Amino acid sequence: MRALIVQGNNDLGKVWARHLERLGAEVIHAATGAEALNYIQEQTLDAIVLDLVLSDGSALSVADFANYSQPEASVVFVTDTTCFSDGSIFAHCPNARAFVETATPPSDLAAIVHHYGGGASRARADARGLVAD
Repeated sequence: MRALIVQGNNDLGKVWARHLERLGAEVIHAATGAEALNYIQEQTLDAIVLDLVLSDGSALSVADFANYSQPEASVVFVTDTTCFSDGSIFAHCPNARAFVETATPPSDLAAIVHHYGGGASRARADARGLVAD
């Protein structure tokens, strides 16, 4: 599984990355929306961990571009605000799979990302005939 973490807090992004790597993920970190858009253009991704409130760039633009260019990539939004706490994020972003608090334990976040992102890798491999029944 290849995951992109879009988080302006470098230390927090590293913690999340370590937990995902323990589950076998290859992790890329972007600190800004522009960096995230570049990675989405250049890399095939299975999951995106996306801070809803980016200091530089729009998380919704990143999710929208990911949905257009890599519709099989699952987006897990994280936030420390009450914005979209009513669940409406799922109406706005068809590739949204989860919406969790930034304070979610990193191991739990990694499990959520692995759950939603792990299937995409398998589906692509299966489509190419690389997965045995």
